[in-house]
Amino acid sequence: MRGLQVRYHLLSARHGPAWHSRAVGSRGCQGQEVQPSGLWTPSPSPWTEDGRHPKQCRVRRCCSLGPTGTFISNCPQPDQDEELPVGCEEPPVGCEEPAREGQLGWEGAPAAAPALEEPCRLVLSTPSSILQDREIHELGPHLPSRLTQQPWRLQYSTRRNGFSLRTLYRRGGQLGSPALLLIRDTEAQAFGAFSSSAIRCSSGFYGSGETFLFSFSPELKVFRWTGRNDFFVKGDVDLLMVGGGSGRFGLWLDGDLHRGGSCRCETFHNETLSSREEFCVQDLELWGLA
Repeated sequence: MRGLQVRYHLLSARHGPAWHSRAVGSRGCQGQEVQPSGLWTPSPSPWTEDGRHPKQCRVRRCCSLGPTGTFISNCPQPDQDEELPVGCEEPPVGCEEPAREGQLGWEGAPAAAPALEEPCRLVLSTPSSILQDREIHELGPHLPSRLTQQPWRLQYSTRRNGFSLRTLYRRGGQLGSPALLLIRDTEAQAFGAFSSSAIRCSSGFYGSGETFLFSFSPELKVFRWTGRNDFFVKGDVDLLMVGGGSGRFGLWLDGDLHRGGSCRCETFHNETLSSREEFCVQDLELWGLA
């Protein structure tokens, strides 16, 4: 390389600047354009064998002609901030090399199981004269999860308080407290209703979509809100109604709590809860949160 530089200087001194312009012409080394400033840029370095652009490719090389006719390299160092060539950009977020086995997040690592919501359990403070333990256990998971393992207290019972709808209203819980109504007719059929708010005397329907009807015939069947109307619960001194539409009630009880009835209604699209559309009450219980 030293010999080539000496020979170049001798030829340039002998023939003058004209020889230099003919030797170089309008093209620079490696066929690159000579810039007006005397700088030109060679072709970028080749890609590595594995297809990735080396870090050195992230800078562009350039050189200039020194005062003695030698070439001076002005290439920036790899750690200088230089615009990356096309194709050498950093990989986008989320496209990094996947973790290997043993590293956090590697593909074969077991995924954490999602936390399962514990089903609601129906806990009665005293035994029920209408539902058996098996039926209580089956009904519990259908209650709202916010009521999980909260104890329920018997507020009204026909065996203890007599047959009176007025007494039932009077002994009901607070307005925001849910209620569970259990009925057994003279044909030993058990059924009832869950109300999201306390059962009370009212001038119109009240409640929410958590309200539902159920029956054991003999297996548990639950009839939830259809969304077609909001006729959940309504009570007056002569009649208690749960669910309605088109003049038919999912469940109704008279003022003496001796007679009642059940029909398919739009609110719950339920089956007839008792074996017949009208029934006679044998036992009735009203439960509320303790």
